[in-house]
Amino acid sequence: MAFMEKKSPGKVLLDDSVPLSCVIEASQNLQSHTEYIIRVQRGVSAENSWQIIRRYSDFDVLNASLQISGLALPLPPKKLIGNMDREFIAERQRGLQNYLNFITTQHMLSNCELVKKFLDPINYSSNYTEIALQQVSMFFRSEPNWEVVEPLKEIGWRLRKRHLLIKSKDQPKERQVLSWADLGPDMFLSDKDLQSAMKLLPSWSHPYIYPVTFATASESSGLVIRMYNEKGTLRDYICKAKPKDPFMKKYCSPKKIQGLDLQQIKTFGRQILEVLKFLHEKRIPYGHLHPSNVMLDGDTCKLLDLENALLGLPSYYRSYYTQSRKINTTEAIDVYSFGHLLYEITYGRPPDSVPVDSFPSAPSSDIVSVLQSILSADAWKTSMPTVAQLLETPLFADVLLLNAEKPQFKMPTKLKEALKTAKECMEKRLNEEQKAIHRHKRLARAQSHHGSEEEKKRRKILARKKSKQSVTETEVDISAKSSNSNNVNSGSGASSPLTSPSSPTPPSTGVSPVPLPPAPPPPKSEIDVPSQSIAIANGAGRGALLSSIQSFKKGHLKPALTNDCSTPTIK
Repeated sequence: MAFMEKKSPGKVLLDDSVPLSCVIEASQNLQSHTEYIIRVQRGVSAENSWQIIRRYSDFDVLNASLQISGLALPLPPKKLIGNMDREFIAERQRGLQNYLNFITTQHMLSNCELVKKFLDPINYSSNYTEIALQQVSMFFRSEPNWEVVEPLKEIGWRLRKRHLLIKSKDQPKERQVLSWADLGPDMFLSDKDLQSAMKLLPSWSHPYIYPVTFATASESSGLVIRMYNEKGTLRDYICKAKPKDPFMKKYCSPKKIQGLDLQQIKTFGRQILEVLKFLHEKRIPYGHLHPSNVMLDGDTCKLLDLENALLGLPSYYRSYYTQSRKINTTEAIDVYSFGHLLYEITYGRPPDSVPVDSFPSAPSSDIVSVLQSILSADAWKTSMPTVAQLLETPLFADVLLLNAEKPQFKMPTKLKEALKTAKECMEKRLNEEQKAIHRHKRLARAQSHHGSEEEKKRRKILARKKSKQSVTETEVDISAKSSNSNNVNSGSGASSPLTSPSSPTPPSTGVSPVPLPPAPPPPKSEIDVPSQSIAIANGAGRGALLSSIQSFKKGHLKPALTNDCSTPTIK
């Protein structure tokens, strides 16, 4: 059964950026079709998993919907005859597993609504467009000056964010974009502070921030209006895409891509770094930098979606930087995101994987140096550079910015403190997630090493050594015990003096014991016995005993037992 996320009246606790992974556990034949039992897991916790059952026809419907991406999707082909054969089903299951691996690891596909609903139908059963229209209609009732021109379907990557093209009745030819979004898991402001911050957004101005016309928030969502830009974003420019087209169609597999020239890279990069530095100085968290959130206004780059951090929405690159515990602050997130953006505007496409092992040739070695300081494996193991350090690199230090517009940025002290606290809470949630992923990786490495062929051989050799050592120790113990036993036996016959049996010692009563009468004299011998033999018979000494034993062995003496239990006589 799927793990159902708890819901609060204020925000959605489910983080849509957490990756889903899945394994086909089994298949079962029912009448004329086969069902595949799939185990789906969110994140690294095995407890956060559930089972779904899908037929091949379900995969086929999903695949048809994903064709908009333009990607070559590896769905196994259909087969009408012999599709119930056991070997064929096993082969198809392997093909479907490969297909699932592809759509859950391709960044844009894994975040799209179609894939989420296929794998997690309980948490993604809502019609988000319908919810957005209901919320926006309530807004229009309170603000009757606006009306909808057309919905902009899926122009962004977020499931819980919708965009509408609108116009003002006062200026009917002027088009603007309304963006609506649910509050996300990183929303740590009170309702009052959130509303205060949203209302301030239109008053904030900066030469590299795209202006906001109107902004407001409720207890469960936020709404922002901006001017519509027909030229689109920085990513639209790179991919030669139409701004109104769906996100997957524009960016999954663009037919025409083009990196920027060196001067554009230097200028746009410097402009973005300057606005990031400004936001950090004002303690405004951002964390949502990527080429689709940078609007092109002539030769100027302007940041979009400052409200995302206020609304607590997860970042586009979150599934990447949660893998590194060094990217643990909002500034480090912005620096890492800048590295992704710099790679994309240089090469015309995002990196295949991160960290990046090697970088293609670039218009300048200075670009590669900056990329290495952010996206390389060494950077992930050490730390990210700061925005100030990036501004001092040769790539950006000599760029002259002509725009002299002075920023306007006012904020009450109480709201500053609230934003500082919210930023700390965001970083704490990030750190906890990174620790959980780190623990999972260590466990996975240990299990992989334990199950490797080399480790199995090592354990077998070690087990054989221990077995040989155990056998040797056992033999030594047996030998030692045998030796000790022989020593004890020989010692009792040769070394210990003969003594008369004695009664147990009675417990002390405090009274002196009565002395025993002397032993009776031995019976008279039939022959003369040497005095030393008599001394031996009476237990007089150890030396005499030894002498008698030697005489006995030589045959000089022969013992004869009497009828009583007295000492034997010598004949």
